[in-house]
Amino acid sequence: MDTTIYIRLRHRVQVKTGATVYLKDIALITAPKTVMNTLGNLIVHQVKKEDNNIIIIDGMKVIQVITEQLNDTNIQLVGPQQTIVEVILKKVKMSIPIFVIVWLLLFIGSAVSIMNFHEDVSMQTVHQKLFHLLTGIEDQKPLTIQIPYSIGLGLGMTLFFNHFFKKRINDEPSPLEVEMFNYQQSLDQYVIMNENKESIKRMDE
Repeated sequence: MDTTIYIRLRHRVQVKTGATVYLKDIALITAPKTVMNTLGNLIVHQVKKEDNNIIIIDGMKVIQVITEQLNDTNIQLVGPQQTIVEVILKKVKMSIPIFVIVWLLLFIGSAVSIMNFHEDVSMQTVHQKLFHLLTGIEDQKPLTIQIPYSIGLGLGMTLFFNHFFKKRINDEPSPLEVEMFNYQQSLDQYVIMNENKESIKRMDE
């Protein structure tokens, strides 16, 4: 009687240089207990120096590895058909000078962008007219409105990005996290299509 094995490949896995990649590292496995241990310890790939930092393991290779070791098996691939194995070549420690430089660039860039926006929409004039409508007093610097507006602008950006330093305000992802996720998805799809040798066949080979 055939043994049915269900395999769901993980989307991305990180390993160290020279690591041995086992099936249990790159996939979730559902199978009879008699073969679970054997399946989990099947070697799918041995990381080498020439592999660079990205390895694509195709679902067909996983099926091949399993069928070579286990006979009379019915293998069902569920979910992703490839796994991206990212080889961590070297952990880079955070550099304080670089952090300060990047922080200053982002701070100055954000400040200039906000000031340019306010200049384009004549925000100072708007505040002056609003102050005049509320109080009947002409004031070139209506700080009573400008100070709360500035505080509200900062609080609004904190709520929008859903973070206060490392603390998340609620469980919803921020717009920046969504954009980063979409970028990572596009990048992974590109890597899968271009780095996976099984997905490209050239007639001159």
